[in-house]
Amino acid sequence: METSRTAREPRLPVFGAALIGVVALAAALAAGHLVAGFISANASPYLAVGNGAIDLTPVGLKDFAVRTFGVYDKLVLLGGMAVVMVLAAAVAGMASRRSPVPGITLIAAFGLLGGFAVAQRPDLSAVALLAPLASLIAGVGVFFWLHRLASAGPQSEVAGASRRSVLLAGAGAVVAAGAAGVGGQLLAGTRDAESSRAAVGRLVPAEPAPPIPADADFAKLGTPTFLTSNRDFYRVDTALSVPQVRAEDWSLRLHGMVREEKRFSYDDIRGRPLIERTITMTCVSNEVGGNYVSTANFIGVDLGDLLREAGILPGAEQIHSTSVDGWTAGSPVIAALDPERGAMLAIGMNGEPLPVEHGFPARMVIPGLYGYVSATKWVKDLEITTWKARRAYWLERGWGEQAPIKTQSRIDSPKGFETVPAGKVRVSGVAWAQHTGIERVEVRLGANGSWLPATLSREVGVDTWRMWWIEFDVPAGSHQVTVRAVDKSGYTQTDARAGTVPDGATGRHVISFTAR
Repeated sequence: METSRTAREPRLPVFGAALIGVVALAAALAAGHLVAGFISANASPYLAVGNGAIDLTPVGLKDFAVRTFGVYDKLVLLGGMAVVMVLAAAVAGMASRRSPVPGITLIAAFGLLGGFAVAQRPDLSAVALLAPLASLIAGVGVFFWLHRLASAGPQSEVAGASRRSVLLAGAGAVVAAGAAGVGGQLLAGTRDAESSRAAVGRLVPAEPAPPIPADADFAKLGTPTFLTSNRDFYRVDTALSVPQVRAEDWSLRLHGMVREEKRFSYDDIRGRPLIERTITMTCVSNEVGGNYVSTANFIGVDLGDLLREAGILPGAEQIHSTSVDGWTAGSPVIAALDPERGAMLAIGMNGEPLPVEHGFPARMVIPGLYGYVSATKWVKDLEITTWKARRAYWLERGWGEQAPIKTQSRIDSPKGFETVPAGKVRVSGVAWAQHTGIERVEVRLGANGSWLPATLSREVGVDTWRMWWIEFDVPAGSHQVTVRAVDKSGYTQTDARAGTVPDGATGRHVISFTAR
């Protein structure tokens, strides 16, 4: 009877079994990342699953993540995935105290999931499946090896020498996994676009943008600077891993409903007379009062010229653009061809080649339209087609088709709930109505106060934002300030609140502050 009870007891200690599962998972992920370093960063099963999760996330949840976490939304996703996977691996390891089958099953399932995610990537070929295959083999192999090592010998040794062996072997596997992961990252770095970007050198526009006047902003009064630095320019995209494309490897295909298909290399674009245009861009995810709006001097060529060279056929409605990572956008052909709008294929930003995270080697910029229909980064393909024939990434997820930017304004100073000295209080901020232009900005103190005109900065163009400021005599106490913009069409910014979905937020920015 004593022998029977011993035979039924688990052969592995709980901690050791859990550790085996976690180490095997680390080995699987590292092996996949290492092989992906030879192919493409997106072939890493971990990143492929993350990209798949982004694509499958409901619009409302995705919009919440952008609002809540901003540029860190992808780090939150990857961190959450890591926590879930580690916990699952630990539980599977503990379920494998008598038999390796549960742990091997889970690791294999992770490998198959990674393979499925890689296979679904539009930017990867069949060879990319080698990365999840390596992940599966490494994970299953390490789990089986460590489990067998831990199970060897009489039960009395499991808590002693056998446990030490498992810990040493596990530590070795972790070191090897770390080396593999770093190796994958270094290999991916051999295709780093930064060196190619550095070799581009200075971009000199044949047609520079007019100089920005000194009174184009009120930065000393609390507004942003008129031009946003490349480092601070907002960034919202679906890329977990920033695409690494060298200028010498890049080309743009222009095809579809055109008389003649065209293909342009980077040298073709750079060799043309370059133009520079000052443009304010806005993300459709920008909430009322949000920061997803920035201004830069973009350098490139007129997108309309490229389209006219190809010859747009009657009936064409949209430019279905594709990024190198497979993301797509649909832009109205009529907007891109409008010479007054000045749509661009941009290769430079604020006097230097596009930063990699902002689309190097080339991106689209169409003023007056939210970024999800106008600003494809790392663009490689432009198909001229109809709205019915092709549905772009965000249209498939319920967002609007045309997406003109809505007239908006924002208070930057004082900050919400800030405490300021009583007396003269200066309120300042920005307003924008791209491709229409801002006529005036009005501000009121208190919920029932009179609307008073603010002082506007010098207008640079209808495609850029304008700064404003106004002073109030404010007694001690709590106060509320509201701003509204009136654009050049005569439209007054509505106070009706609407969320960002499907085509941009509406409402007036209101802040509360305390005077003492």
